[in-house]
Amino acid sequence: MNLAFIAQSGWGKSYHAQAWMESNAMAYEAVVVLDYCAEYRGLVKEGLARHLIVGRVEEQWGVQQWQTFLRQNPYIVLERHKQHLGTDRWRDVCTTISKALRRLDRDQLIAADEAHFIAPQKQKLPQAIKELATTGRGAGTSTIWITQRPAEIDKTILTQCQAWMVGALDGSDLDAVKPYIEYPENLHNKGTSPPASTVPDELLPPDRERPTSVRKHEDDEGNTIGSEWIYSDDDGEKKRVNTQNVTMASTHHGSEGNDLNPPSYS
Repeated sequence: MNLAFIAQSGWGKSYHAQAWMESNAMAYEAVVVLDYCAEYRGLVKEGLARHLIVGRVEEQWGVQQWQTFLRQNPYIVLERHKQHLGTDRWRDVCTTISKALRRLDRDQLIAADEAHFIAPQKQKLPQAIKELATTGRGAGTSTIWITQRPAEIDKTILTQCQAWMVGALDGSDLDAVKPYIEYPENLHNKGTSPPASTVPDELLPPDRERPTSVRKHEDDEGNTIGSEWIYSDDDGEKKRVNTQNVTMASTHHGSEGNDLNPPSYS
């Protein structure tokens, strides 16, 4: 299966995606995470995967070297070295890694974080990345494409996904997912609330009448404690998912970023 995992920044993508990785890891012979923002170390600390920071040495590796490494380390989080690898170079390295992964004859789960950087719409899609999305399923490969900018990811990736997990979106990113969902797209716009009569029963919130659109849940101190998503797939399954109900053994270590506080205007 190819799964598109999409929501705006701060919606809890990496937390939710990590839960998917953990729950599916043992069903595969290998799990490889292309970790752009260093958000999946929880899988390492729980012992579900090993860890490698991809920097100046690793960026020089060829396909054969990556193939050997990935065969020896089937469960691995490959973290981008932020100081040494910019976005363009990370895409080049991921292309080489993808070539190596395609040569390995095994059932494997590959997760690409910030996938719009690996497969950007405005640049030619690297053939190895395209093959992961278009032919990987038949070769025993499943993929998770995690992005906050579906408007910027190559459409080949989106069209080859058989399942969708979508949180809150707006603007051009909301427009980008419309062709792939068969229910009111405004369920993903937290600023609107489609009439309940237009929403399939299985996608209505079970704990309230409105808003019908997805929302984040906060505790009394204003801390986010969960978020709502809509799952759909090519088999016709649709359901509303609340990450307050997600449990996993690994701890999530991703950062949601620091707040900005206004100065005093006295």
